[in-house]
Amino acid sequence: MDVRGKVAIVTGGGSGIGRATCELLAKNGASVVVADWNEAGAQETVAGIAAAGGGAAAVKVDVTKDADLERMFGFARDTYGGFDILHNNAGVTSGNPRWPDTPVDQWMRTVDIDLIAVIRGMQKAIPLLKARGGGVIINTASLAGLFGFQADPVYSAAKHGVVGITRASVNLLPEANIRVNAVCPAVVRTPLVTSGLDALDGAARAEAERRMNMMPMLPPEEIAGAVYDLIRDDTATGIAMGVSLNDTRRVVDPPITLPVTSGDANALPRR
Repeated sequence: MDVRGKVAIVTGGGSGIGRATCELLAKNGASVVVADWNEAGAQETVAGIAAAGGGAAAVKVDVTKDADLERMFGFARDTYGGFDILHNNAGVTSGNPRWPDTPVDQWMRTVDIDLIAVIRGMQKAIPLLKARGGGVIINTASLAGLFGFQADPVYSAAKHGVVGITRASVNLLPEANIRVNAVCPAVVRTPLVTSGLDALDGAARAEAERRMNMMPMLPPEEIAGAVYDLIRDDTATGIAMGVSLNDTRRVVDPPITLPVTSGDANALPRR
């Protein structure tokens, strides 16, 4: 898809990967709806795009609330006449204490934002894109969605789910001209990663910063570049694109595939 003249919605667009993606899409001629619960961050993204000569508008959205998601899509309709691209990017980690000591409401928030909101966003976007003649959905997963990430098992589980629904949505291309792909970054230097430092001080903060500085982290612009390329590639669908250091990209295939070409359960192999 050539993004010139197209409209993109980016959740979590107020910082990190979301902001970098908004800026890149706007630079290449798209109008961008910057959706974020942090309204100030979303407005900063819009201001930066406007200063560079691009077009963008901000909307405050809590992606865990159906009413907010519907308002986000309505905002895109009222502001730009609709949308062609949805980047489900908003995400959080589980934080401390680590699993299995993480309180239920805390890890449920991770699942709600990182997985359920993606599913809800897709379900609401698909009929709108279908009515528009098609479009592209990009989901932000993680390398943690491709292997067992022991540092945050709940986050890993949620991101595995994002990869799963992405791969399972390949039927949307022949049925509705909608391509769904996922970008799976390694550790990215974003507020999501660095925000935990604010709760530390003294020697604890110094040690955390030392460890963080030893960790190879990607700039968010590299992930935005992968998102942009997945949008532009009209052959890409159902892909989980791993992105690691120095913008190294690799399509990660599922461990097994089954010869199922329809929803007929009888097509599944039997034991």
